[in-house]
Amino acid sequence: MSAFDCVIVGGGIVGAALADVLSLEGMSVALVEARSIGGGTTACGMGHLVAMDDNPAELALTGYSVALWRELSARLPREVEYDACGTLWLAADAEELAAVATKVENYRAAGIRAEVLDSSALYEAEPALAPGLVGALRVPGDAVLYPPLAARTFALQARSRGARLLMGSPVRTLRQGSVVLSNGDVLAAGCIVLAAGVASPALCPELPISPRKGHLLITQRGAPVVHHQLVELGYLKSAHGTEGASVAFNAQPRTTGQLLLGSSRQPGVATREVEATILERMLQRAELFLPGLNGLRALRIWTGLRPATPDGLPLLGPHPSKPWLWLACGHEGLGITTATGSARLLADRMLGRACAIPFQPYEPARFLEQARTAEALHA
Repeated sequence: MSAFDCVIVGGGIVGAALADVLSLEGMSVALVEARSIGGGTTACGMGHLVAMDDNPAELALTGYSVALWRELSARLPREVEYDACGTLWLAADAEELAAVATKVENYRAAGIRAEVLDSSALYEAEPALAPGLVGALRVPGDAVLYPPLAARTFALQARSRGARLLMGSPVRTLRQGSVVLSNGDVLAAGCIVLAAGVASPALCPELPISPRKGHLLITQRGAPVVHHQLVELGYLKSAHGTEGASVAFNAQPRTTGQLLLGSSRQPGVATREVEATILERMLQRAELFLPGLNGLRALRIWTGLRPATPDGLPLLGPHPSKPWLWLACGHEGLGITTATGSARLLADRMLGRACAIPFQPYEPARFLEQARTAEALHA
C-alpha cells in the first residue's frame, strides 16, 4: 500500500493545479486520473480566463483566479498558448449598453480594469464585427489558453517535486484513510480531494452536481481576424430555446489563426453526440456578430459536459459529514478560469492559513448540510 499526505481524485485542470500547489508546499501527493491528465472536461473547454460578475462570489473567485494566471503566464510553456487578448462584452442596443455601467462598477470595485467603448472605438478595435453594435465593455486583463496542456503543465510540475501521477486508474471507492482503485490497489491518504467533475457523484452520490452539455467548433485557418475574446452581453435575451437549451455568441482568437466558437448549454443532458439543431442555432447566432464566418469550414466540432451546481458556484472545502474528504468540483463552465484560485483557496484551508478571498460562498455544507437535515427529518 502506497501512502500519501493527499490523494487527489481527478486529473483535470482543477485537480492538476491543486497537485501543483500542494507539492510546492512540500506535501506528498498522488494525482489519480481515470484517463489522461486534462483529457476529460478540461479538453472540451474553451480555455477562457475571464472575470465574471453574475454575483459577488463569482466575481471574487474569477477575478482572483485570472490574476493568479497572469502571475503564472511568463512561466507557462509556449504550447499552452496563453494569450492576454482581453474580453469584449458586446452591446447590441442601448439597453445592453446601459447595463455596461453596472458591470464597470462591479469590476472596478473588485480592482479589475474595465472600460467602456462607444461604437466608434469598438469598430476600431474589431473591424470584422457586424455593423450596428452600439458599444462594448473591455476587460483587458482577461486571457485565453489551451486547457489540456495547461493541466499537463501543472501535473508535470507536481511530478518534478515528487508527486505520483496515476493515469488510466479509475477509482472504485473513497473511504476514510484510503482510495481504492478499480484494479484493487489501495492508496493510503491523510486526506482525499475529489476533483472529478461530472464523475464526482459516482463516488459521492449526495453531491448536487448535474451535467450541462455544450457544443464547440474550431474553424480552419483564414477565419475573420479578431483581437479579443468576444462575448455578447445579451445572453439572457438571445439564449431562449426549447427544453432549456440555449445558445449565445462567444468567439476566441487562437494563436494558430483559427477561431474557437461557442457556446450552447443544455442543462441535465449527459449525451455526448453533436446535435445538428443546437449547432445550427449556435452558428446562426455567431454569424449575426461575425458575418465573415459564412462559408468558412469547421476543422472540428465536439461537445463536453460541464459539472453544474444549483447555484452556479463550485464546491470547495470539506465534506460536512466526512471531514477526511475535501471537494473541488462543480465548476460548470468556469473550471479553467478558476483552477488557480480554487487550488490556492483549498490549499490554504487544508493548511490552516488565511485565504485571500472569503471561502464561505463555496462551502459544500451549503447544500450537504441541508440534504442531511432533510434526510434526518424523513428518517
